[in-house]
Parts: sequence; structure tokens; C-alpha cells
Amino acid sequence: MATVNTGNAYLDSMRWVSEQEKVKVDDGSNQSLDQEDFLKLLTQQLSMQDPSKPVDNDAMITQMASFSTVEGINQMTDQFADLNSVMASSQALQASTLVGQKVLIPTNVGNKLEGAGLEAVISLPEKSPGVTVNIESETGELIKTIKVADLPAGNSDFTWDGTDENGDQVQPGNYTIKASSKVDGKSQALAVSTYAHVASVSLGSGQNGVVLNLRGLGNISLSEVLAVAED
Repeated sequence: MATVNTGNAYLDSMRWVSEQEKVKVDDGSNQSLDQEDFLKLLTQQLSMQDPSKPVDNDAMITQMASFSTVEGINQMTDQFADLNSVMASSQALQASTLVGQKVLIPTNVGNKLEGAGLEAVISLPEKSPGVTVNIESETGELIKTIKVADLPAGNSDFTWDGTDENGDQVQPGNYTIKASSKVDGKSQALAVSTYAHVASVSLGSGQNGVVLNLRGLGNISLSEVLAVAED
């Protein structure tokens, strides 16, 4: 087929590739241009341009800048992927030291062992002359009511010895700690966090990150842990 000149020196100069030299994209083996391909095209473009109508310098610079930007973004993406992998592995290694330790988690449900009790933290918005703490079983049965006097504003440690109203140790399992105090004559529920034992650590995927496997309570993301304490 005859070659038709467009009158545009830049477009006409791009016709240096013969049918045998065209990049093979139909077989799906290579559908992108790398830096070497770009330089070949640029070199041929310069050698084939009309001397009387050279390619505008600004256009040339724009082409080179655009390619450099895309190339830089691709490299940064690869580097960030590698960095993310290293950070995830490092975080998992650090989290493995938590196995066998206690962590404070934002839930009022704790796992009680045989002959043991539960530890928790009660958060008060202001000083209270008295706080009522109810211990309930998984079925909602009231196990014990404990009165705590003169708690300051902020976080206060609380320990249940694992006994019922008769002083007998209750069965192992999960128990709920509910705390309340009176504000302006009305009972107000208080935030309670409990300590849990870390049984193992696993490396999650996506946004989950490192996951702590808690004894009797399931899994929780490392980022949700409020504090770490010695067992």
C-alpha cells in the first residue's frame, strides 16, 4: 500500500518501522514498551525527521518527561511492595514475643481458667464515690456483684477472684464484666477492658496485618491491643 504523507513532520517521521520490525503484540507476549524500546523509538524519530521541520524541543522534552514519570512510578510501586513485605515480616517477628503474655483488649468479656479470676480496667469520665461491678456468665446469669468505692477519674485496675456470691470458684469459661456508677442520680454504664492471654500469633493478609490468637476469645488485630502486661 502506498505511503501517504500527512504534511506533519512529526507523524511522518514515525513511519520508520517496517512490517517486519513492528513490535509483536498480537500474540500477547509483550504488550508494553520498556525504557530500551522508548530509546530506540526516540533515536529513529530523530534520524528520520525532516531537517527543515525538526520536532519541537518542547514536544521532545514532554515525551521524555512523561516516560520518566511512568518509569519512576513503576519502580516506586515495586519498592513499596518490597518494603511492605519486610515491614509485615518484622511486625510478625516482634509480635511473636507476645505469645504467653497478657494484652489489654477493648472488650468486657474475659476468659477464666480453672482456679483463677479475671483482670480488667474500668474507665471513668470523672471521680466516682462508688462503682457497681456485675459478673455475668455467657448465658447472662448474674454470678456476683462487687461494690468498689472511691475510684478516681481515668483508668482503674479491677480484679475478680473467680468466685460467686458464696465464695465458691465458678467453672472455667468466658464471663462478662459490667460496671456502672451514678451520675446526677442516674446509673451510667462504664467502659471496661479485659486482659487476655496470647496463645499464638499469625500473619494476616490485606489490611488485617498481624493477628493475635487469644485463649478462649478468638482473634484480634495487633493494632487493637491497648496495653501489654507480664503474665
